[in-house]
Amino acid sequence: MSKNSTSTGSKVSLSFRQKLMALAIATIVVMPAIAAAQNENAAIKLVVQQDRTSDGAIHRDNGVYRDTQQRIKNLNDSGLRLADYQLSKAQCWLDVSFHEYTRSDRGHFPQEALAESQRILTALEGKQNPGMETPLVNGAEKLRPDLWARYDALKTHAGYQCAAQQTACAEVELVHAGNEIHEAGWRHAKPYIQIAEDLLGTAEKSATSCLPVVAVASASAPVAATAIPVAPALLKEKIVLSADALFHFDKSSVADLLPKGRAELDELAKKIGADKTLVSALALIGYTDRLGSVAYNLRLSLARANTVKSYLQTQGVNVPMAVDGRGLQDQVIACADIKESEKLRDCLQPNRRVEVIIYRSERQ
Repeated sequence: MSKNSTSTGSKVSLSFRQKLMALAIATIVVMPAIAAAQNENAAIKLVVQQDRTSDGAIHRDNGVYRDTQQRIKNLNDSGLRLADYQLSKAQCWLDVSFHEYTRSDRGHFPQEALAESQRILTALEGKQNPGMETPLVNGAEKLRPDLWARYDALKTHAGYQCAAQQTACAEVELVHAGNEIHEAGWRHAKPYIQIAEDLLGTAEKSATSCLPVVAVASASAPVAATAIPVAPALLKEKIVLSADALFHFDKSSVADLLPKGRAELDELAKKIGADKTLVSALALIGYTDRLGSVAYNLRLSLARANTVKSYLQTQGVNVPMAVDGRGLQDQVIACADIKESEKLRDCLQPNRRVEVIIYRSERQ
């Protein structure tokens, strides 16, 4: 199931829920906007739950949804891409609100999700930053900390601009699931968790395919906002460095580099310097094994990738370098049948690695 919306020029592609919304709204006579709509910063509210019993009340609420959808379209028409994180999140809050409204959810979730969509839109219309937080509306439980950690990691990914839309919608769906837990139980929450997982998988793939846009490091941040497009006609080479050869176990700093690791990095620096092709950029991607927490492994893998970057720079490598930490993602070996801790750690060794992707084009 896809909840993504894309924009090509001024043409908007609608998700299933948006099409359902449009169909419902197109078949009714919309009531006049309420007086609060005259104040563009006012949150237009739905009819209170106990009064949603007449055609007039339902028609009026569909008008609220229509007006909110129009605000999204207006922002899109003014130049804000639907793939923008904030506009995507406003759309997804609107989608889940309408979804639960059409399922006759008589709780507060449809209103609170709608209000969050309107809050973001009001900020965007006023040229303000709505912030990156995804609130747990209606007292939703914060499910799956592992997914939240991966969402946070995506926001520091060099290719995040290609994954922002899926990330925004995945976060909203996970709040949606957290609401369903206490409103209707696990069985009702599970489909929305699956949507959140599927969107995250798509986002991570999108971010990876975006790596040819390489971020330049600055003194104030490991990865700055400036992006350098790498020429599309690229030759790529991947070099895999064992983290166990690079670092002491569970360590990540330059001081923790092992003699073998320093020798491997020195050799890599020489290879890049002596390459007969023009090296355009590097992508440095850290991975860990599956032992330990998701959040800890994400931090460790990113720290190791940053250390490799810093060391290469000291050895004279001055091409743009994108840095990413993926923690326990993309395990190359599972070792599922090994229980004894020391043997398991040894078996999982291939997962602990730093991948160096070299982007280059032929010299002219």
